[in-house]
Amino acid sequence: MIEKDQILAAMKDTAQPMSVVDLSINLGVDIFDLEPVLIEMEMKGLVVLTRKAKYGLPEHMNLLVGRLQRNQKGFAFLITDNPLESDVYLKADDINNALHNDRVMVRLYKQIVPGKRPEGKVIRILERANNKIVGTYEDGGGFGFVIPDDNRLGADLFIPKKNARGAKDGMKVVAEIEEWPEKRRNPEAVIIEIIGKKGDPGIDIISIVKKHDLPEDFSNAVKSYVEKQEFSITKKEIEKRTDLRDVVMVTIDGEDAKDLDDAVTLEKTEKGHYRLGVHIADVAHYVKEGSVLDKEAVKRGTSVYLVDRVIPMLPKELSNGICSLNANEDRLSMTCFMEFDDKGKLLDYEILETIINVNQRMNYTDVNRIITDKDPQAIEEYKEYTEMFEPMNELRKILFEKRLERGSIDFDFPENKVIVDDQGKPVEIKKRERGEAESLIEEFMLAANETIASHYHALTIPFIYRVHEEPDAEKVVDLKSFLSVFGYYLKGAQNKVYPKSYQEVMAQIKGKREERIISTMMLRSMRHARYATEPLGHFGLSAEFYSHFTSPIRRYPDLAIHRVMKEMIHNHNQISGKRRKDLKEILSDYAEKSSVRELVAEDAERESVDLKKVEYMTEFINEEFDATISGVQPFGLFAELDNLIEGLIHISTMDLDYYIYDEKMMSLIGERTGQRFTIGDKVRVKIVRASIDDRKIDMELV
Repeated sequence: MIEKDQILAAMKDTAQPMSVVDLSINLGVDIFDLEPVLIEMEMKGLVVLTRKAKYGLPEHMNLLVGRLQRNQKGFAFLITDNPLESDVYLKADDINNALHNDRVMVRLYKQIVPGKRPEGKVIRILERANNKIVGTYEDGGGFGFVIPDDNRLGADLFIPKKNARGAKDGMKVVAEIEEWPEKRRNPEAVIIEIIGKKGDPGIDIISIVKKHDLPEDFSNAVKSYVEKQEFSITKKEIEKRTDLRDVVMVTIDGEDAKDLDDAVTLEKTEKGHYRLGVHIADVAHYVKEGSVLDKEAVKRGTSVYLVDRVIPMLPKELSNGICSLNANEDRLSMTCFMEFDDKGKLLDYEILETIINVNQRMNYTDVNRIITDKDPQAIEEYKEYTEMFEPMNELRKILFEKRLERGSIDFDFPENKVIVDDQGKPVEIKKRERGEAESLIEEFMLAANETIASHYHALTIPFIYRVHEEPDAEKVVDLKSFLSVFGYYLKGAQNKVYPKSYQEVMAQIKGKREERIISTMMLRSMRHARYATEPLGHFGLSAEFYSHFTSPIRRYPDLAIHRVMKEMIHNHNQISGKRRKDLKEILSDYAEKSSVRELVAEDAERESVDLKKVEYMTEFINEEFDATISGVQPFGLFAELDNLIEGLIHISTMDLDYYIYDEKMMSLIGERTGQRFTIGDKVRVKIVRASIDDRKIDMELV
């Protein structure tokens, strides 16, 4: 069977499009074997069929392929398949009936100017992304409409009366599109599920689950498979592994964590070196590749942590049971031992299949009481382990400083947590505190992830890396312009920067009133990290090689590389040419699917939190709060409360003066009074509106 990569390689070597006959001769394959592959490639946008029945490469024909990201205002961006390509701006008239997240082909119609975003027009819709839509049904008498929850979709859905299926006005529903939009015509759909009455308890989160097509439960096939498994550790399995059950080790997690997939150990050597052990649940031992359980894990890609529930990647029998590193229970693990000197240099490491028994489950609060607060009560309560925490904290500081020295960017955004009651109603917004214990686990996991990635790259075998490419050139230019307003300079060429440049600015703004807004803009200028089979580096960490090894219970790429690691251990780091080729194809598929599922999970998690934040603030209409101006726009001010909830003070409500927007200084200035509102100013605000539908909070200055 001819491979797609072979076809693309042959086409890249030619100066013009090629016919099927030309390609078959060039590749030395039968035309009947070639045609179906070319048809599939055309459907995916990998090649383009010209009017003269010849195949060409999109990039040679001024065409780009990717996902359409619509804005609620009508325009859109093409997020290209090639992460090194700039996003393409599309005017509303150039979207050509494509909907949000559709996979499309775009023709560039403006010459690309360095530092300026290219513009284009959708010429082909390759794949529709929104077959099922969640929204609110509006009854129009002889017909109805579904107003999508996601206002980026681009169109309301027309529902003929016969397709309403009993839906009543104001109900939350799932609609399936039967006819896609055409010019001046909305998509036509049928109601396939009635979720419930809008506003009823629990309906809001269920709507988010349905909207993102998240699984609500495991299938009967998966449940049956799990029930039949004998989840036990045999004597034969123990004999194959390095036995670490006598080594003192702990888990350190949040107090409400149920899936514990990492444990740590540390000992000081006679030379004063630190021997760190990171022990990760051996999920791959129980989740066999190709099994019904594995296929479900691939499909899910990741666990999803909504505000009131977890949608796990694996059933609880594994995630909270045999795979979770519960204290005082034998567990199978994958271990990475690392030896560091007092400067943080990695001197030696070892990767093993092990059996462990965690001595104590610790939480961040108690470990912070020990290492930060020096709390005598906590020290006495955990006296068997406190001697280990002191050198652990020493190593944490060493690794953190070493990481900063090389240019790793440390975004330390304050976070909050929404507490909900049994009915899903938000009752409290808590600030998350990030102490030394959280930093300790983060540094140890980063060290293990880098060590694993470097090791398997050196073996030149297929692997899944966590990659984070350099920022887009245009976004770098915009960021430099933004920073200049505050008197900061981002070192580097006009359209290129290095992680160290970002880190230097982060150090300069530490503790300043503009720290939050600048940190946010710097983060937005960067690309989203993803999974890939090529080690493209990690910009944010300033790391050449990086992987995700430490969370196989909740992330599929971690589970996938555990299998590779085990295979290499069993085969003494040997792998055949055919296996190498097959493995690269399998891992590439896993990386692509996991990257997509991660984005879906992030969107769902963010939406569930934003929803509950707004719902929480509905209880405080007309109440006053202290706030800090977090953003300034021509249309008003954004203000952030102490609980990190943000709202808009629209300029139309600021009626004591007429205000001029000073773009350079990012301020609103009163014409008569000269009063200036700028980022970081403290203000007193009143909550006047909290719209759950729009996920927006409106405020007024007091």
